[in-house]
Amino acid sequence: MLSFLEKYRPFALATERKTGISHLFILAQAALETGWGAHAPGNMFFGIKATATTPADARQLLKTVEILPTRKATFPQVLSITALPNGTYRYVVRDWFVKYPTPEASFTAHAQLLMKNPRYRQAMKYKSDPFRLAQEIARAGYATDPNYAQKLIKILKTFMSH
Repeated sequence: MLSFLEKYRPFALATERKTGISHLFILAQAALETGWGAHAPGNMFFGIKATATTPADARQLLKTVEILPTRKATFPQVLSITALPNGTYRYVVRDWFVKYPTPEASFTAHAQLLMKNPRYRQAMKYKSDPFRLAQEIARAGYATDPNYAQKLIKILKTFMSH
């Protein structure tokens, strides 16, 4: 954890200075999304999906897990679908994600996504409060994991103890 913080804190602090988004939140989300930096192919720290307009050289097809309310979702490649007891479905798929030339480019793109997408407008009211921001980002649907906010908060508490 300490090496992750030492390596990526400068990018998070630079992003906080530019956007006001808590660097602790940014680091917690990057840690969660990448397994503390172990899985950041193409400098992808935040799981930002590629779109039809993403240039071919800026996207990558990666394995991921999605929890969705329907069995009718489409992805480039579906590896498995499992019905869960709560009526949702666990998909293991390959989907398109954005890749970045540097970690800094990833941090900047993440901040811009949060600030420009109307979906996160309510969450951005709490951009300086990492705990509340974690709850609001999850509520806005950043990830399909129903425990996303709790996982971010656990990481934030780990930061606070060091």
